[in-house]
Amino acid sequence: MAKSKNDASFWGELLAVGLYKRNQGRLARQLTAIALAFVVCFGAWTLSQGPLAGYQRGVSLGVPLGIALVGVWISYRLVNYPRFADFLISVEAEMDKVTWSSKQELYRATIVVLVSMFLLGAILFLYDVFWRWFFELIHFLQIYS
Repeated sequence: MAKSKNDASFWGELLAVGLYKRNQGRLARQLTAIALAFVVCFGAWTLSQGPLAGYQRGVSLGVPLGIALVGVWISYRLVNYPRFADFLISVEAEMDKVTWSSKQELYRATIVVLVSMFLLGAILFLYDVFWRWFFELIHFLQIYS
């Protein structure tokens, strides 16, 4: 399959400034970019506080700052890379189709789950007590005090 004229290389997209499909999948793309930028900035801060803490101030602040700036730019460009942006656009479109439970349904479902878990815990406890009693009765278990 031949490439179309609109397909740009990854490096070409990385150095571009424009936005891909500006108004589509906006929330998913913004949240993804913010999350990626946060991870990069946290990693740069950790680098400055850990391995580079003993170096001169220019190195211990400059290198992580440079990494953070490049990482934030890559995060911004990644969510505008056509293949990834189309994926995020489709994710947001699918999330819009989801029917979310009401607060009342969520409350009832939570109660059902909690009651079920406590009942199953009680049943398992009773099985454990019964089998312990039975094995002590037939002297299968030696209880040491």
